[in-house]
Amino acid sequence: MTSFNKFAVVLLSGGLDSMVAAARAREAGFRLLALSVDYNQRHRVELAAARTIAQALGAERHIVLPLDLAAFGGSALTADIAVPKQGVGPGIPVTYVPARNTIFLSLALGWAEAAGAHDLFIGVNALDYSGYPDCRPEFIASFEAMAALATRDGVEGHGFTVHAPLQHMSKADIVREADRLGLNAAMSWSCYDPAPGGIHCGLCDSCRLRQRGFDAAGIADPTVYAVRP
Repeated sequence: MTSFNKFAVVLLSGGLDSMVAAARAREAGFRLLALSVDYNQRHRVELAAARTIAQALGAERHIVLPLDLAAFGGSALTADIAVPKQGVGPGIPVTYVPARNTIFLSLALGWAEAAGAHDLFIGVNALDYSGYPDCRPEFIASFEAMAALATRDGVEGHGFTVHAPLQHMSKADIVREADRLGLNAAMSWSCYDPAPGGIHCGLCDSCRLRQRGFDAAGIADPTVYAVRP
């Protein structure tokens, strides 16, 4: 890959997956432009994690962009809707934020074009993904095709690549990858509904997937949970 000294815009939520995806971009030789979105999410504590991770990975710039998706609502992460704690179930969960990855990738695309970058990194995966439709490979491929049609650079023959390096990994695979990359998983934040004291609740879908990942990987989980199922 001839990526050394090229910029890539990485979507950095502060979660484990986005941290590993950003580290993969750095490993591939990209200079990192980190983008986090403050969308008035219930778990805004993840933004503090994103700042820590961006600094640890040597991002050359980190933008935390305010975009109040709570004005739309429609999700347990942006409206007064309870976060499910009964376990990961079938179907699209109420924690799905309408069109979130489409919105976030569009913002990343805008920054990439302005910065002269043609590579975007996002930490979605299609295995342990809680049923979100905007984590599927079909979505990533379609967005990349759209980017070629919707931008000046694309029209002029300089398309964009959307990298989803965790796309086909299980959560255990991602935990192992974090370990291989020498990342401190404790920097990351996964919980959708933080417990008092600023710790992971342990029962939301994201906490459960995180726990399972560490358990299946056989790697010690540094996360402090209020409870464990």
